[in-house]
Amino acid sequence: MRIANAPCSWGVLEFESTALAPSPSQVLDEIAQTGYAGTELGDWGFFPTDGAQLHRDLAARSLSLVGAFVPVALSDPGAHADGEALAIKTARLLSAAGAGHAKIVLSDATAAVPERTMKAGRIAPEDGLQPRDWLIVAVAAERIARAVLDETGLRTVFHHHCATYVETADEIDALMRLTSPILGLCLDTGHATYGGADPLDILRRHRRRVSHVHFKDCSPAIAASARRERWDYVTAIRRGLFCELGQGSVDFRAVAEELRRTGYDGWIVVEQDVLPSMGTPAESAARNRRFLHTLGF
Repeated sequence: MRIANAPCSWGVLEFESTALAPSPSQVLDEIAQTGYAGTELGDWGFFPTDGAQLHRDLAARSLSLVGAFVPVALSDPGAHADGEALAIKTARLLSAAGAGHAKIVLSDATAAVPERTMKAGRIAPEDGLQPRDWLIVAVAAERIARAVLDETGLRTVFHHHCATYVETADEIDALMRLTSPILGLCLDTGHATYGGADPLDILRRHRRRVSHVHFKDCSPAIAASARRERWDYVTAIRRGLFCELGQGSVDFRAVAEELRRTGYDGWIVVEQDVLPSMGTPAESAARNRRFLHTLGF
């Protein structure tokens, strides 16, 4: 297992303007300087979209490109064609940059549905999709994964995510049940926790589908306040929901032991979502890396 970080730890988030975020070169420099071996792509256009240039930028810092997050409004059939095109375009960029083993990290579009954005972290069964809508989501996700594989040879994993229609344990189970193994699973420990699930339980139930992992922690105090005060998803992030590793409620040691026990040999990507200009990304990245050293990484 190798350890990467991602631009979202520097405020590059798919639902937020990156105008206040650090420059791409600063983000890459600080990922390398704080001891990580790779990065994800971040929002389309943040890093170079020319494969040769992107490869040079990464190679200059001895970084691997390990994945790319692609949000698609899967419950909206009208968004599927553009979403598939974006996934294929992104996969072609990964391939052109020499990242032939990177994953497309597909997700339902983040914070796109006001009701789900407002209730993130406290989703009830009645907030979920109807059976016919689940089929729309599942068919689209699998079709995108197959198109990416056919066009580029890259694999796709699904990222369960708060403030989307695939947040809770039951929703993760439903999507895995309705799709085939052509669509893998990206386990995100922080999103699982805030969504009310146990990430270790999710890992054990779906280990055969897990081929990409995000290590993200979740502050129990902030999560409790968010639920009590009924904050929306963005407010919870702004208040520090996803804290530094080891400062929240995720049992990373247990997750790491299960990954080792079952022979996981993919990437672990550290993520500590902050809004642009928030927090201390480089300092947090360094502390997160030191924490992982205590787990043997």
